Amino acid sequence: MQLVKTKDNSLTFHNKEYDETYHSISGALEESYKKFVGPSKVSDNKAILDICFGLGYNSYAAIKTAKHLKITALENDKEILNLSQTINIDDKYEIIKQLSKDFVYKDENYDLKLILGDARQTIKEIKEQFDIVFLDPFSPKKCPELWEVEFFKEIFNKMKPDSILTTYSCARIVRDNLQKAGFQVKDGPCVGRRAPSTIAIKNSSSTSLQ
Repeated sequence: MQLVKTKDNSLTFHNKEYDETYHSISGALEESYKKFVGPSKVSDNKAILDICFGLGYNSYAAIKTAKHLKITALENDKEILNLSQTINIDDKYEIIKQLSKDFVYKDENYDLKLILGDARQTIKEIKEQFDIVFLDPFSPKKCPELWEVEFFKEIFNKMKPDSILTTYSCARIVRDNLQKAGFQVKDGPCVGRRAPSTIAIKNSSSTSLQ
């Protein structure tokens, strides 16, 4: 892994296997706040599913934004979890580092757990329902298996009525597959590039195609 400093001075890593960075080089933390946390309307007492946790920036931005959150994170790569221990931001990121190391963290405000393994399988172990989903895999070209309809259906069925999924990608295949899984799809903010991110909503009247 190669350490990369992004344009907002936050750090990320370049993954040689996928030949991609874990975050936008226009700003790693900026991406978390503006493409994930802001559009998903993170607020107190929400349950969040953070898919492809990586360095934990999306969960970090959530706990910087609100209290009394319950977060379940999914990650397949132990190396990136270990590398989070080399990042120093503030006291809230120390929570993320502890979660990355111990796979659980709990205090009076936050109840966090991290599940290691292939997200297509680990999501099936989850019994909770979520208000918010952060979907942050590598790109559809490099990691197509996490952008497929069947996986989106699993996500959809773990979400509460009127819940929100946010992701950075606006690729046609991504949006088509989200719609096939039952989501209403709309543009998210444009951050660091001309193309928008994506917001997917599970309406209270929606049902996933089985």
